Amino acid sequence: MDDIKVGDVLTIHCYKHNGILHQVSEDATVLEITDDMLICANDKTKIIENDGRSYRTREKAILFFFKNNWFNVIAQLKNQGLFYYCNIASPYIIDNKIIKYIDYDLDLRVFPDGGYKVLDRNEYKYHKRIMRYSEDLEKIINNELENLIRLKREEKFPFDKEKIDFYYQKFLKMQEN
Repeated sequence: MDDIKVGDVLTIHCYKHNGILHQVSEDATVLEITDDMLICANDKTKIIENDGRSYRTREKAILFFFKNNWFNVIAQLKNQGLFYYCNIASPYIIDNKIIKYIDYDLDLRVFPDGGYKVLDRNEYKYHKRIMRYSEDLEKIINNELENLIRLKREEKFPFDKEKIDFYYQKFLKMQEN
């Protein structure tokens, strides 16, 4: 796994299907590494868009990257409560201390009251057409979106507030040291 270990700080590269770098996120601190998952955290991290614009996130976040699922999940610890931003995306790889994945446009936004909304359907339709997503890829994307919604409805991992709190506390302790 590219010799990464708990406590390492990685960068995240989000690509589009055509191979173009879409977004870079700095400062993802590794909290846990398993056979099928990488869990990181960040706080007010810098995001750089492909057009050169940059900004900082406003909150601490716990990030879940999966080797066998076509999504990643960001648990955002905001003043208004726990939000989730879920990207339909390829499984991640690690390359030279960089987490890399391909973003497939569709996102699931989950609100503190448990409500949720699928975002960016028009962007998905547009990119599907111009980048020629295959039928197999379309099936994977739609199945994984359904899987993600099911996990959310059943409040299964990573939509588990106790686990989020566990990783948040772990991140706070790491920041103290």
